[in-house]
Amino acid sequence: MLTAILVVEDDSQQRQLICQLLQAEQYQLYAADSVEQAILLLKQQPDIALVFSDWKLGTGNGLQLLQYVRSQLPDTGFVVATAYGSVSHAVEAIQAGADDYLAKPFKRQELLLAIAKGLNARTLRRHNRQLSEQLGEQRQLVELIGNAPCMQQLFNRINRVSNSNATVLISGESGTGKELAARALHQLSGRNKAPFIAINCGAIPEQLAEAELFGSEKGAFTGATSSKAGKFEAANGGTVFLDEVAELPLTLQAKLLRLLQEGSVTRLGSHQEVRLDIRLIAASHQDLAQAVQQGRFREDLYYRLNVVPVHMPALRERREDIPRLIQHFLQLNQQRYQLAAVQLSKTALKQLMDYHWPGNVRELANCIERFTLLADEQELQQALLAQTVPDGGFRLPPQGLNWQQHEQDCLRQALQLAQGNKAQAAKLLQLPYKTLLYRLEKYQLGN
Repeated sequence: MLTAILVVEDDSQQRQLICQLLQAEQYQLYAADSVEQAILLLKQQPDIALVFSDWKLGTGNGLQLLQYVRSQLPDTGFVVATAYGSVSHAVEAIQAGADDYLAKPFKRQELLLAIAKGLNARTLRRHNRQLSEQLGEQRQLVELIGNAPCMQQLFNRINRVSNSNATVLISGESGTGKELAARALHQLSGRNKAPFIAINCGAIPEQLAEAELFGSEKGAFTGATSSKAGKFEAANGGTVFLDEVAELPLTLQAKLLRLLQEGSVTRLGSHQEVRLDIRLIAASHQDLAQAVQQGRFREDLYYRLNVVPVHMPALRERREDIPRLIQHFLQLNQQRYQLAAVQLSKTALKQLMDYHWPGNVRELANCIERFTLLADEQELQQALLAQTVPDGGFRLPPQGLNWQQHEQDCLRQALQLAQGNKAQAAKLLQLPYKTLLYRLEKYQLGN
């Protein structure tokens, strides 16, 4: 059965051209020239999977149609076409729930990619409707919010493994919400009535870490005046979340491995094992596979932790969620501080959507909290503008970079631009000629 698409365009030539392009890709096409006709077709043809609509439609516009689709047919994909330079329309469409937008004039491949994105979003919404209902209050409780396809995939993964005892390793940049994902895994599991204990491995002094995690007996070390259960024992029956697990000393990595293998811990100063029933979730913003190669993390422990990998997307990878997150944080802070409602202008919203967000959702939450308290949109915009391009004109990626590889890439590009002329390449890089020759020799380039 062919996938059905409704094309809504009041220009007959444009409408016919778009329909021809999509028919060539084996889609079933319906066409309308107004909001009213489109709504009538949607009521008559429940098999329509996606709506591709122009923004301007005679007496109406694509936003009105989008609002109808999202209220009556929430799974249906929706892509909107806007006039060149109509940034406010594009922002408004995404904020209202469009899966993608195209600026006119657009190319055939851009159209097909937007259609594919809309259909993929529809599939994910349908597959995750049950998950959305199941998360319900829990999702809001842990502030794990997002309609972007990558977030829908994340929700689906959490739902599939939440009720198992499998160890989960959560990766992602700082500020993406790794602890929120861990709490969602706990709350959706059968362990949700038992403790959830979060531990930042990098925040515990190394000399106290073993006693804090595994417990200690009286007299085990100076100052141990009584026996004390560790964090793992305190979480018995529930879930332990080890954040920044790469910071755990190698000696404790061995004890953690034994806990995962045997299901028991031995307190510091004791020889008696304590049997435990806990589910372990670990997280790190570092690449643990690379840490294994560098000898900083045990390979056997890595494989024990990485039974089910879960990756938290960076905020820049799901920009369509930014308006919803902003609204959530505005409401949260208004309630917290008992302040009157404040609204962002379209200009400020556009700037927030265009910003690269190196601090991810945590940075966005801080920005909106400040805006809620000060209600100063100009300060918010200036702060973002100041962060957009640093003084040096180059921004280090949040995950860092391989400097030697970066230097080699710059040298190669300079040589290519200079067509092999080393003196010109030195000028492009603003390096002394001898320095360039030294670096080329160092990397065996330009011979």
